[in-house]
Amino acid sequence: MSSPFQSGAPSMDDSLSSEPLSSGPSELTSVFVYGTLMPGERWESVARQGGEYQAQMAQLGGVVLADLRPEGYPALFEEPQASSVVHGWLYTYTAASWPRALPFLDDLEGLHLSPPLYQRVRVSVQTADGLAPAWVYLYARPGRRQAPGFVPVVSGRWADVPERHLEGPRQTWETPEDEGGGPTSGLGA
Repeated sequence: MSSPFQSGAPSMDDSLSSEPLSSGPSELTSVFVYGTLMPGERWESVARQGGEYQAQMAQLGGVVLADLRPEGYPALFEEPQASSVVHGWLYTYTAASWPRALPFLDDLEGLHLSPPLYQRVRVSVQTADGLAPAWVYLYARPGRRQAPGFVPVVSGRWADVPERHLEGPRQTWETPEDEGGGPTSGLGA
């Protein structure tokens, strides 16, 4: 089974990205959303702040979707051996909207926190039209999987989490090595 993760160029090779990608704008204007940014969910309005986009259903393999508690938001973790897929939406922004949308998305996902809450990586998602390159936000603190409150969403569908609309404390899980102390916002793609 090949990995959906790709290296820096938006080619369709299936190699895992070995280094963080630039957080600046690029020619790739699509993002795979799997949680609170999806249509009808808590933070869909953040996706709309950037401007115009087209939405289509999509799936991503090689990841595990989790409901993080007490944080109250979803997270994706890379899992090359995952046997199921995560269901979400592919938002493809217009070229003019993407530079406006990206800062809203990166800020929501805590990309610029120290340490970052999520990282944005390139992947290939499956749509009705075939494979499509996209950005996705993966949880950047892998130790969170072993902490209490990591609840896998076995169906791969955020809509199957009954408590997903509850306002949680929305603070990150902090590790002893985290600098700066104190809770930070992070709301999950």
